[in-house]
Amino acid sequence: MQIQDLPYPDPGVPDARSGPRFLWWLGRNQLGGQFKALAWGVLHFVAVSALPFCVGMAVQAVIDRSGTRLALAGGLMVLCGACIALGETMLHRTAVTNWITAAARVQQLLARRTALLGSALTQRVAAGEVVAVSTGDVEKIGWFVEAVSRFTAAALTVVLVCVGLVLYQPALGVIVAVGVPVLALAVLPLLPRATGRADVQREKAGRATELASDTVAGLRVLRGIGGEELFLDRYRRASQEVRHAAVRSARMWSLIAAIQVLLPGLLMIAVVWRGVLLARDGRIDVGELVTVYSAVMLLTYPLRHFEEIAMAWSFSRPSAKRAARVLALDRAMDSDGSRAAQAPSGDLYDPVTGLLAPAGRLTAVVCGDPDAAGLLAERLGGHPSERTAEVSVDDAASSGSVLLGNVPLDELPLDSARTAVLVQDKDPVLLSGSLRELLDVPASGLVSAGSALEAAQCGDVLDALTQGSLDVEDPMDARITERGRSLSGGQRQRLALARSLITDPEVLVLDEPTSAVDSHTEARIAEGLRSLRAGRTTVVFTSSPLLLDHADRVVLVHEGRVAAVGAHRELVRDEPLYRAVVTRETEEEAATEVAARASLGDVTPDDEAVLNGVLEEIEETA
Repeated sequence: MQIQDLPYPDPGVPDARSGPRFLWWLGRNQLGGQFKALAWGVLHFVAVSALPFCVGMAVQAVIDRSGTRLALAGGLMVLCGACIALGETMLHRTAVTNWITAAARVQQLLARRTALLGSALTQRVAAGEVVAVSTGDVEKIGWFVEAVSRFTAAALTVVLVCVGLVLYQPALGVIVAVGVPVLALAVLPLLPRATGRADVQREKAGRATELASDTVAGLRVLRGIGGEELFLDRYRRASQEVRHAAVRSARMWSLIAAIQVLLPGLLMIAVVWRGVLLARDGRIDVGELVTVYSAVMLLTYPLRHFEEIAMAWSFSRPSAKRAARVLALDRAMDSDGSRAAQAPSGDLYDPVTGLLAPAGRLTAVVCGDPDAAGLLAERLGGHPSERTAEVSVDDAASSGSVLLGNVPLDELPLDSARTAVLVQDKDPVLLSGSLRELLDVPASGLVSAGSALEAAQCGDVLDALTQGSLDVEDPMDARITERGRSLSGGQRQRLALARSLITDPEVLVLDEPTSAVDSHTEARIAEGLRSLRAGRTTVVFTSSPLLLDHADRVVLVHEGRVAAVGAHRELVRDEPLYRAVVTRETEEEAATEVAARASLGDVTPDDEAVLNGVLEEIEETA
C-alpha cells in the first residue's frame, strides 16, 4: 500500500482483544512495507558499519606503502557512501509510508466503528477518550509500526558487526561481542518505571482533554451563569498535573538516554586500552586497531534504535490498548442482519410497548419520562443500542424486534434499517462547513432543500448565516461553525430538522424536534411538517400541544406500555394521566377538575383513580 492509494478499500477486521494483539495485527497487515524497510535499513546500517573496515584498510595500506590497497579502500569507501545515501533515503521513505498507512488504517477502523455504533459510542466511551484515540494515539501507534523495521535492521546489523569483529580480530572482537548485548539490555530494568510514568502522563492528559472538551461545549452556558473562571481554574490545575507528569516522565527517559551514552563510552575505552596493549606487543596491526575502534564508535548509531523502540513501545502500548477498547465495542444486534437487504414499507409496530404507527400517518408519542422516550426512539430505528437492550432485558417481550411492514428491523442489515427508518435524537449535531454541505445527504430526491428549509421555518437562520458570512451572497454557501456554536439552540434544531426532511425516509422518527423553539414558530413547523410528510410515516416524540394537535394519532406510553390512543383533544378531555403530562397539571388541579365533573355526574374510572390517589396522599400526610 502506497500513500497515494489511501484510503484502504477495506481496512480489515482488527484483532481488538488487547493492545499488543492489535499492534501485532497491524504489523502482519503491513508485511510488505515492513520487509522493504528492513531491506533498506540493513543496506544503510551495514554500509555505515563497513566504513571502519575501509578506514582500517586505508591506514594499513599507507603504513605498508601499498597504493593498490589504498585505491581499493578508497573505492570501497565511495561504494559505502553511495549505499549509505541510497539506504537512508529509501529507509526514511519506506518507514514514513509505513507510519502513515498504519495511522490511516487505524483512523479508517475508528471511523467505521463510529459509524456502526452511532450514538451508542458516546454512551459507552467518554468523548475525550474518543478524541485522544483518533488524534494522538493514532500517531503513536503509527510510530511503533514504523520503528519496528528500523529496530530489526539495527539489531541484525549489530549481530553482523559483532560476528565480523570476532572473525576479523578475535582478541578485541570478543570484548565487543560481550559488551554490546550488555549495552542493549542495560536499560531494560528502567523501562517499567518509564512506561508507568508515561501511562500516568497520558491518563492525566486524557482527563485534561475531556475537561477542555466539556468546557468548550458548555461555554455559552458557563458564560450565562458566570462559571467560566471556575472551569478555567479546573483546567489550569489539570494542565499543571499533566506538566508535572510529563517532567517526571522526561527525567526517566533522559536517564535512559544518558546510560545509552555512558556505557558505549566505557566500552570504547576498554577496547582502546586493550588494543593499545596488543599493538604495543605487536599482536595486532595499527590498521586493525583503527578498524575495531571505528566499528565500536559507529555501533552507537544503530544502538540508538534500541532506545527508540523502547520509547515507541512505551508510548504506543497504552495507545493501542485504548484503540482496541474502542474497536472492540459492538452493537447489541448483528449489523449484518440475517435477511437480504431490502426496503420494507408499511405500519411501524413495536411489540415491546405495543406502539403502532400507521403507514403514511403522523403519529405523536407522549412519554412522561424523557429518557424512556429517547430509548424508545432508538429502538424504533432498529438495531437498538446496548443501553436500550439492557433496559428491556427483563421484559418477556423484549426479544421482539420492531416491525416495519411485518419485516423485523433487527434482521435487516444496518444500512437497510437506517435507510428505511431515520431517527433524529433530541440533541442533533451540525458538522462544520457550508449550509450546502450540511444538506448534502443521501436522499430520495423528492424533497428539495428549499422545501425542507421552509417547512422547518429556517428563514431567520438563513439571514443569520448570511450576515455572519459577509463574503457570500447565496445563503447555501454560508459557513456553519463547529457544531453550529454561533447559532442558538432553536436555530440548530431547525437546521437539523431540515436535514432530516431532505432525506425523505420511509419512516422519520423525531425526538423533541421543537423543544428549543418558541410557540409561534413551533405552530408553523407543525403545519409544515404535516404538509411536507403527507403520505409518509412520521413519528414525533413530544409533549407540545401545538404538535400534538396536528397529529393524526396520539399515543400515550406509560411505564413501557401503550396506555392510551386517540386524538389530542379527546385524550386531554378523557385521560387524566395524559392531561397531566401535556398540560403539566398538578394532582390538586386534577382532583379539582374531577370533583367539578363529579358534581355533574360525569365520573370515569380514571377520575376515580385520581381521587383515590389524592385521598391516600392526604391520609399519609395526616
